[in-house]
Amino acid sequence: MKRITYLLAMAVVLNFSTATASSVGTTTTETNKTTASNATITMDDAVVTDAMSQFKSLSRVDRKAKLKEVKTLMKEYKANKASATPSTDKVLLAILAILLPPLAVYLHEGTANGTFWISVLLTLLFWIPGVIFALITVL
Repeated sequence: MKRITYLLAMAVVLNFSTATASSVGTTTTETNKTTASNATITMDDAVVTDAMSQFKSLSRVDRKAKLKEVKTLMKEYKANKASATPSTDKVLLAILAILLPPLAVYLHEGTANGTFWISVLLTLLFWIPGVIFALITVL
């Protein structure tokens, strides 16, 4: 049941992203697949209910085709995730977190936000809590 719900949710996202891509003007199936796999869509209740109603309005054959598409996309995603190499950025940030904790947090966050200032405060109080906080933040 959990798998069916997950596949249905992926079908909804695929359906929504395909509709969005076709409204922009991309019509090829290859482009729709890449758009669906690379798109980041903010999912709120209105979007989900709209996509679900669109999915339910499809014929049975179209629903099966969408679910088959989702299954192939999920297989590709899992294969890409399994074969992905670990990022060297994490290793470099971990080394930097040991040497200069606030700099590592700043580079990880990209801005001087509250997390950065907590790291500065902990590093100024004692070096070890700053290192621990930076390692937790970076990793």
